[in-house]
Amino acid sequence: MSDPFTPEERSAVMRRVPAKGSSAEMKVRKALTALGVRYRLHRKNLPGSPDIVMPGRKLALFVHGCFWHGHDCRRGARPPKANADYWAGKIGRNRVRDTRVQAELLASDWRPEVLWECELKDAAALTERLKEMLGR
Repeated sequence: MSDPFTPEERSAVMRRVPAKGSSAEMKVRKALTALGVRYRLHRKNLPGSPDIVMPGRKLALFVHGCFWHGHDCRRGARPPKANADYWAGKIGRNRVRDTRVQAELLASDWRPEVLWECELKDAAALTERLKEMLGR
């Protein structure tokens, strides 16, 4: 199946996908604030510009969308019907970049952690996961 959008329409759709401040990221930020944790956002001086950074803990959080980063959950594993070759390549490149960025952070004595969009539906489980990451 070919892409139902023209290149201009597809570009407009993609521009509306937020790179920062997504609803998933906002859920994590809200949970951290409720735990009384202070953090910084999108540190450009770190590999991959992590979504949420806690410099004192050397903890870098990435809030990944399941589709965009090829998670193995139901949503992430569902192949797109339109323009499938393009999306398979795009998601594959994202996964390679994610692996490289995490290795660079580890080499710099940072602890990278990934929170997947599908994990954020259960607020209590998210809070517990964050507590584990924070060592509480």
